[in-house]
Amino acid sequence: MGIRQIAASRLWGPLMAVALLLVALPSRAEYADVVLNKYAEKNGMRPVIFPHWFHRIRFRCKVCHFELGFEMRAGSNDITMGKIIDGQYCGMCHNNEIAWSVEHCDRCHSGRPGLKTRIYGGHETSGPSRW
Repeated sequence: MGIRQIAASRLWGPLMAVALLLVALPSRAEYADVVLNKYAEKNGMRPVIFPHWFHRIRFRCKVCHFELGFEMRAGSNDITMGKIIDGQYCGMCHNNEIAWSVEHCDRCHSGRPGLKTRIYGGHETSGPSRW
């Protein structure tokens, strides 16, 4: 084995480690995240993790729950990709003008396979999200 082959073989391990770190790994839901998996896995996609508090610190509740039509009860919104593409629900903002569009599937469909549709943490309150 020549010097170039030895050098290349020694670089292979660290390069593979860096490459693995750069790959988008499925995420876990955190407190107050909303997991949507009514249709996702049935259609070959990972579950959606909606970061509720990330949106909530930027917008008042009424923006999504009044102006965009989201019911304030978990599981009561029949959100489909067709509706989002047609500009309903998430598609009102995720239209490539206000926020990224639906071509970036992995930004929303980032959940670990098997996550159940629910609110993580928020479902334990006595508010409208209890279901």
